[in-house]
Amino acid sequence: MSSKTRLDKAYREAKIINFDNDTKFIFFSDCHRGDNSFADDFANNRNIYFHALKHYFAEGFTYCELGDGDELWENVSFEPILEAHKNVFELMQLFYNQQRLHLIWGNHDMVYRNPKYVEKYLHSYFDERTGEDKPLFPSIKVDEAIILKHAETQQELFLVHGHQADWWNFTFWKWSRFLVRVLWKPLNVMGIADPTTPAKNYKELIKVERRTKKWITDNNNLLTIVGHTHRPRFPEPGDIAYFNDGSCVHPRSITGIEIENGEISLIKWQIATNEDGILQIVRVLLEGPKKLVDYRTS
Repeated sequence: MSSKTRLDKAYREAKIINFDNDTKFIFFSDCHRGDNSFADDFANNRNIYFHALKHYFAEGFTYCELGDGDELWENVSFEPILEAHKNVFELMQLFYNQQRLHLIWGNHDMVYRNPKYVEKYLHSYFDERTGEDKPLFPSIKVDEAIILKHAETQQELFLVHGHQADWWNFTFWKWSRFLVRVLWKPLNVMGIADPTTPAKNYKELIKVERRTKKWITDNNNLLTIVGHTHRPRFPEPGDIAYFNDGSCVHPRSITGIEIENGEISLIKWQIATNEDGILQIVRVLLEGPKKLVDYRTS
């Protein structure tokens, strides 16, 4: 199965969400939430991520997580991840209770494409303090892809993790998971990176981006927002409409993509000092805002 076939299938079976210029979205991906061990890359940016997500909840944004939210290659099950980052999941639960949370599975949480796994681990959890099951995201479905469709312009935005253009991490993800658990997780603790992932392998990254861009141009330059490679991308109107929200495991910062007032922006949240030398978490605009309609081709 080719990259084209996999992306075609994801687009064909994508969940459709209607939106308008009053709708606000924040896209993050590649959080890789782990068990708070030395191998948990998310732990370094947890406070930045939590602060940013609180901001978006208060401002009425809908949160779309574009895959690899949970690190289920290094970790055998979801329970230690929930326990390590309980405050994060409680905040995500607030989004879900207001119908403002949408999850997409990536290669590192590809087990979420199994509805039974999602029901077992994400619908509810066992609270050791009370000895009872409590709801987490009851009835949630984790999608492979989502299409945002503008109610007035009918413009479509295609949301997908992006590993569909990475044949090894899509087709042989179980082999990759095995290697990560047995080999790369202990090496990661010692500071040695996994060379098989596009995020750490520049040649693989370029190949994945090239395949994705070809699919976009073959589909009338469909505006597409992905993650997977961890490299933020924000094209100008008229260029290939390939957007990448980056990741939440950059050194001391996270990146994401916002949509607000019919415009799209690439942003970064990071720790900075003010004039008094006090550390604070700040939002930095990297690219945009650009009008979504300027990326329309028909």
